[in-house]
Amino acid sequence: MPRTLPPKLNHLTPVLVVDEVEPCVDFWVDRFGFIAENKVPGPDGKLIFASIKIDTMEIMYQTRASVVAEAPDAAAELSGHSVTLFIAVDDLDAVERAVAGAPVVKPRHKTFYGSTELYIREPGGNMVGFAQF
Repeated sequence: MPRTLPPKLNHLTPVLVVDEVEPCVDFWVDRFGFIAENKVPGPDGKLIFASIKIDTMEIMYQTRASVVAEAPDAAAELSGHSVTLFIAVDDLDAVERAVAGAPVVKPRHKTFYGSTELYIREPGGNMVGFAQF
């Protein structure tokens, strides 16, 4: 049987499901210079979806309520799920200054695989690790 090539994957953009989109967008825009794009307000004017982008990195945020409204069966899938973003950086000192005041999950530390890392929690509750190699 001939072996087929796997499909080409072009880009990965996480969609983080959160209770509120605005604080998450503000975190990345204010601290790291991301640009907010694709802002979608709900009936009450609060954002139910937004994407943020800088260079080749993009993160999307969607409210838990809007996901459940679109697909009621998704409610069970959303409970207990988690994600950690892992971002390689050139200057961990600058990152540490930028995230000052954010909840620290794991303070700055050296790893066995040669990086120095810092893990924080962004306003949506997701963990973000920054690593300098």
